[in-house]
Amino acid sequence: MKIALQCESQSSADQPCGSVPDPAEAGPAGYRVGSELFHRCVDNPILTARNWPYPAHTVFNAGACQIRDETVLLVRVEDRRGHSHLTVARSKDGVSNWQIDSQASFAPDPANHAEEEWGVEDPRVTWLEDRGHWVIAYTAYSPNGPLVSLAQTQDFTSFHRIGAVMSPENKDAAVFPRRFAHSDGTWRYAMLHRPVASGSAGANIWISFSPDLVHWGGHQVLLRARRGAWWDAGKIGLGPPPLETAEGWLVLYHGVRVTAGGCLYRLGLALLDLEDPCRVIRRSDEWVFAPESPYERLGDVNGVVFPCGWSLDKPSGEIRLYYGGADTCLALATAQLSDLLGYLRKCPTPHAGNRRDNIPFE
Repeated sequence: MKIALQCESQSSADQPCGSVPDPAEAGPAGYRVGSELFHRCVDNPILTARNWPYPAHTVFNAGACQIRDETVLLVRVEDRRGHSHLTVARSKDGVSNWQIDSQASFAPDPANHAEEEWGVEDPRVTWLEDRGHWVIAYTAYSPNGPLVSLAQTQDFTSFHRIGAVMSPENKDAAVFPRRFAHSDGTWRYAMLHRPVASGSAGANIWISFSPDLVHWGGHQVLLRARRGAWWDAGKIGLGPPPLETAEGWLVLYHGVRVTAGGCLYRLGLALLDLEDPCRVIRRSDEWVFAPESPYERLGDVNGVVFPCGWSLDKPSGEIRLYYGGADTCLALATAQLSDLLGYLRKCPTPHAGNRRDNIPFE
């Protein structure tokens, strides 16, 4: 089902989501000159704790997918202890009339998975065609720090845990939807994630590979946090799972800038080679989405836009981005895929010399 949403850009002008640029206003790459790439839904926030069928403190940072004519969100829900679990919400139009499970859909299971003692957080959902099911990369919060765990499902009703696959501290992970050929003739799954070493000067996005989703190796840095005054200096992390396009894997990532008023989370874009996801083709110098609306500026963590899920409507080229606002609510923004790729075509190609730092560990 295709619904025409009413959204607003980061400037105050309202316009229908997925509208086609006026050719007279389009830049050489085909995107609108002087306008924003992402447009907020005027109904934002689309989900808050007030919508929940049971007591909850906050709801935010949802994984997202499309199953036939239904949008399915796997929403992070924080209770009044400060522990999180995941709950499924379903909608025919992806904006309203959400049908929310009456209890936690994916609750922590510390009796069998000790790493989940303090909760499960920030899911990213990927369909694996070769396996015929969805894989969920999520943060398991252990007393020894957060780490990456995987689970799988076919219907978002029952779940099977693969278990912890990366040691602490590590989070912001997602699996690519297809495998990649290795030089030894085998095929491997790939995953982006963000480890943080004790005493390290920054936190970067890494890529790792696995033959079976359980055993991971070939670890190497993919995108480095910049330094100094950059918007993404110090710490970066993956947003939603990489999206396959004709021009490469589209990556949306967050950068964390430490300011006098606290941390500020904003979003940037990158493009990876289709057959060699270790190769970064383009990376934006500027952020493309930032906390500006009240529900993004004020909340449990002020100044945060944090997406974990998106979906693409192929006929229209519209991307729907589901993101947490200020670690308190769930919001929606939309963009045209052609606009994002057009913008990236004008972004710099990373210097080849940067790859000398991408040291693999087998």
